[in-house]
Amino acid sequence: MHINEIFSAFLVLFAVIDVLGAIPLIIAIKEKTDIQPALATFVTAIIMISFLFLGESMLQVVGVDIKSFAVAGSILMAFIAFEMLLGVQIFRDDDADTATASVVPLAFPLLAGAGSLTTILSIRAEYQTLNIVIAIVLNMLVIYVVLRSVDRIKQLLGPVGAKILNKVFGIILLAIAVKLFSANARELFLQH
Repeated sequence: MHINEIFSAFLVLFAVIDVLGAIPLIIAIKEKTDIQPALATFVTAIIMISFLFLGESMLQVVGVDIKSFAVAGSILMAFIAFEMLLGVQIFRDDDADTATASVVPLAFPLLAGAGSLTTILSIRAEYQTLNIVIAIVLNMLVIYVVLRSVDRIKQLLGPVGAKILNKVFGIILLAIAVKLFSANARELFLQH
């Protein structure tokens, strides 16, 4: 267990999950149907932790190594950061099924989506598994608190505060993506 790794992995996942940036969408879902914060958080945690342990096996089945996946993940993280920084939509949103809103689209794909799952496998190349699990659990605590108090958070931040927070985490995510790409691409290209 290493505190710096836990904190770093927590920040990476926090930026990619972007639960604060998703507050407007969470409010829109909440207006259509009830959200169960505990269920949404639990399902998100199960998806992420399962992917942490089984994701690499799934990659081996299709013949991809973790370094290649880390490079691909860093590129995806960069695109997510560009969305956050530039206010553009690169990835298309799926339609919500209001009957299961706590699980779909809230837990998956909004919170445990392609970006966060790719990031989990990508950071496995950099951090110890235990530290990533702890970072995931800490993020689940944040997600639970945000889901429980989404209305109060919206009032507190205001529209300008939410945008500023989104931009700050976009810059952090882009810097981490560049670091992840350079570390893994160098080793990947030296192998071949």
